Amino acid sequence: MDLFLTLVSGVAWTVVYVEAIRVGLRDRTYAMPVAALALNFAWEATYAVGEFRSGVSAQGVVNVVWALADVAIIWTYLRFGRAELPGFVTRPLFAAWSALVFGSGFAVQWLFLAHFGTHDATRYAAFLQNLLMSGLFIALYADRRGPRGQSLVIAVAKWLGTLAPTLLFGVIEDSPFILGLGVLCSVFDLTYIGLLLRERRVAAAPVLGPAAERAL
Repeated sequence: MDLFLTLVSGVAWTVVYVEAIRVGLRDRTYAMPVAALALNFAWEATYAVGEFRSGVSAQGVVNVVWALADVAIIWTYLRFGRAELPGFVTRPLFAAWSALVFGSGFAVQWLFLAHFGTHDATRYAAFLQNLLMSGLFIALYADRRGPRGQSLVIAVAKWLGTLAPTLLFGVIEDSPFILGLGVLCSVFDLTYIGLLLRERRVAAAPVLGPAAERAL
């Protein structure tokens, strides 16, 4: 069961990254909230290095693959992200802001590592930033007033990719803290999925002409 849940999480999150790259390029925007992207990239880079210090491991390889995928998503943010901001945000200001956000992502990961140690820091940081990401996806939908730069595939894969380790660490390994965070993630993720499904139904609904409306 442990291996199955780990594989589900790994595959689901890989789908999230690949789809985020595809959607970002398609819509000429970035498909992951930037604060969550910064924390994700810092987490993967930090713990990939940690894994390889003791030799090559499956998790280390996965972390490297995810970090490289994040680099592609970061490129979409750097390429298209300034257009999402007010006009007074100049290129230098955008560059400074981006450096602050991504630098802060690494600082947060290293603070978790220093305070909790590797075993707990990897899990606590992952679930807390996951909860942040869940909320920020909804905020992204609201800010863009629709699903531009978003995808139901990302939403569902993100939910499953978080649900699997919630069951593994929260239920099987009996961690109430992680279980609680995982449940909150699911609440936000399912809300986001509901918003995207509603948007899809609205887009698919037939547009009635004036005559049909009068007939109703």
